[in-house]
Amino acid sequence: MGEKNKRPQVGVGALIFRNGKVLFGKRLSKLGEKTWGLVGGHLEFGETPEECLKREILEEIGLEMISAELICVSNVLDYDKHYIDFEFKVEVEPGEPKLLEPEKFEQWKWFDIENPPKPLFKAAELALKSYKNGKFYNS
Repeated sequence: MGEKNKRPQVGVGALIFRNGKVLFGKRLSKLGEKTWGLVGGHLEFGETPEECLKREILEEIGLEMISAELICVSNVLDYDKHYIDFEFKVEVEPGEPKLLEPEKFEQWKWFDIENPPKPLFKAAELALKSYKNGKFYNS
């Protein structure tokens, strides 16, 4: 496929907080391999970003989403890909996250917001930055 025929994709991600910590997963997929990212994924045809988020949270960690608040939109050009990414602050039901997609993530772990893991997946990095500084759009 030629460059002019490539199209951006749409992604969603969840900043899930618990006891002052944020949930990050160590990625195994080729896109951002060995970086720490958020729960999230690709928007499916006909889904709203919130529906996608709810589905991805259930598929990846086995918890139900209670609420979601949009914190930023990012134009991400990294990993030889182009994404328009919607990041949300999310509340989930009580319970610990499960590793339900071991082919995509090595582990899920809670980190202090002031001391996140490194290296961060680009979309997660921008979401955390927006959460801290209130900047809604990242380009």
